[in-house]
Amino acid sequence: MAFSGVPIREALDSALVAIRATGSPTARLDAELLLAHALGVDRARLLLDRDRPVEGEAIRVFQDLVRRRAVGREPVAYLLGRQGFRHLGLAVDPRVLIPRPETELLVELAVAALPQGARVVDIGTGSGAIALALKDERPDLDVHATDVSGDALDVARANAARLGLEVTFWRADLLDGPVGMEAFDAMVSNPPYVAEADRGTLMRDVVDHEPPSALFAGAEGLDVIRRLVIGAADHQIPWVALEHGMGQREQVLALARDAGYPTVTGHDDLAGIDRVAVASR
Repeated sequence: MAFSGVPIREALDSALVAIRATGSPTARLDAELLLAHALGVDRARLLLDRDRPVEGEAIRVFQDLVRRRAVGREPVAYLLGRQGFRHLGLAVDPRVLIPRPETELLVELAVAALPQGARVVDIGTGSGAIALALKDERPDLDVHATDVSGDALDVARANAARLGLEVTFWRADLLDGPVGMEAFDAMVSNPPYVAEADRGTLMRDVVDHEPPSALFAGAEGLDVIRRLVIGAADHQIPWVALEHGMGQREQVLALARDAGYPTVTGHDDLAGIDRVAVASR
């Protein structure tokens, strides 16, 4: 991968070949994002300046980024140090799960359903994506967020400070913690839900780099979801929304019914995949 002095179009083509060989389904997008980052421009500028030579420090930075993506299979979001979520730009690194577009459905449902001034807690907040998006789109909400990882909370707090969004963060193992859960009107969570048996089906980008504690949840992938549903019912939280994996909908809804929630609904993401379960009373 020698990019020195070559125009942008050729640098992109060379990077595309290297990244595509890894099986990345977004190889061209990956290459464009990495080159734009190395040059300090947005992606649109690459199309306008396709004959501009890649020179100087940008060469070293781009070559290193492409190598790390193609050889080490590092996720682009970690290489760039950022990821978009709803209307926010979030800082991310290997201490936290990378926010996914499908998780935006969880925010959409909560924004539409929660009453004015509701007190809501995001369990397992990671980068703070869900909690911060809720506060951004519904400033009236009293938003709290927890995580068992102190490192993850450092990332979330930094994102909140940079974005100027007031969210209360505290360290807790799921529903344990210093704040009485009975005081909350709603709970939202994107918990770990990948079954251990499915570990081998995940792309290397995910399994080699993202925090395993945010991915895996026992033999069926339901260990954490089960604890959350039972805990929410025990604490009498009236509205609960949980992201889950494909094919887990009926099991999650059954857990909610068994826990005493009279109303349970499932919601598909934009790809038509069962993604979020909502339980309410």
